[in-house]
Amino acid sequence: MRHTALFIAALLAATAAPAQTVDDVLRSVEQNNMELKAAQKGNEAAHLEAKQVNNLEGLSVEYSPFFNKEESGIASSELVVSQGFDFPTLYGARKKANRLQGDVRDMEYQTTRRDILLQAKNFCLDLIHLNKQKAILEERRKNADELLATFTEKYEQGDATSLELNKIKMERMNLETELVQAETARTTALRGLQALNGGVAAEVTTTEYPAAPAESYEALYERAVTADRTVMTAQAAVRAAEQDVKVNKQGWIPKIEVGYRRNTEGDNASHGFLIGGSIPLFANKNKVKTAKARHAEAQMKQTEARIKAESATRALVDEMRQLRAAADAYDLPLMRQTLSLLRTAVDNGELSVTDYYSEADGVYRNMQTYLDIERQYQGVVADVMKNEL
Repeated sequence: MRHTALFIAALLAATAAPAQTVDDVLRSVEQNNMELKAAQKGNEAAHLEAKQVNNLEGLSVEYSPFFNKEESGIASSELVVSQGFDFPTLYGARKKANRLQGDVRDMEYQTTRRDILLQAKNFCLDLIHLNKQKAILEERRKNADELLATFTEKYEQGDATSLELNKIKMERMNLETELVQAETARTTALRGLQALNGGVAAEVTTTEYPAAPAESYEALYERAVTADRTVMTAQAAVRAAEQDVKVNKQGWIPKIEVGYRRNTEGDNASHGFLIGGSIPLFANKNKVKTAKARHAEAQMKQTEARIKAESATRALVDEMRQLRAAADAYDLPLMRQTLSLLRTAVDNGELSVTDYYSEADGVYRNMQTYLDIERQYQGVVADVMKNEL
């Protein structure tokens, strides 16, 4: 029985999610996320499809037997083998267009990757916030347990009232409820993170947030706007659309066809080369205008993307500044010292339990508010720095 219990414990330890840093989790999500894997395969397929555009047309083979009533069997025949191809400059233009379209797809993938990793990072930040909150709640529960033991003894000796004892029990009951709620929220965050991680469990047990950037707010703004993936994708789309105009401008160039022809009549045969072409008088109609319109559209979208990025980043940096100032207004050492003094006072009989909890609750509410502001701040920082994930 003992060996079975040890085996089960070892199995649970082996299957439990290992403690990881935020960077560890993000690397794992990048490797395991199914949406990113699908996007990679989609880009691979699109790249192969784009290469097909520049492939030569299929070889054409025609054989024509001719008959007449004066001869038995085939009187004469004609064999034509030909190969069509575009003007050489068009292949080069299309190759460059394909490469630029590939750049657009790569930037779209990077944008998708950024957004998924930002989701994962926010789950990690939620877990750190909940770990901090849980640590405070467990500290409060321990404090309540100690007070309950002390005042139970005092009550039995007639030195404490039932009201004081009940106040401590109510506090402990409330703390148990808050701990359950915190654990439920933590489980929800873990499940969300696991879904992003391709179904693989991930865990963050630390209570330390990632270090915030040290630059000035203005430098941070410039850095974020310059690296914005959405803007960079729009820029890549403009370059691709511009090249597409150049490709379509060459659409009037005739297609070339060369080949071999063999004619036979009786025992005689003649050979020759086939040289021809086709002039796209109607096939290229309005294609250049369409390409130019697409180019203008891409330029407008680039302008819009940059305006939105600048506006959103400016708002985030301003919010980041305000949250930092709000967090700095809280004096954590002072709050800790106050809680210690309150506990000493109640232990020495200088403060009633009711007054103790009235004062301590206010301090703990301030600590919780600080934790919430700190989490908001870290979330804004993550959003500002998302393009560097």
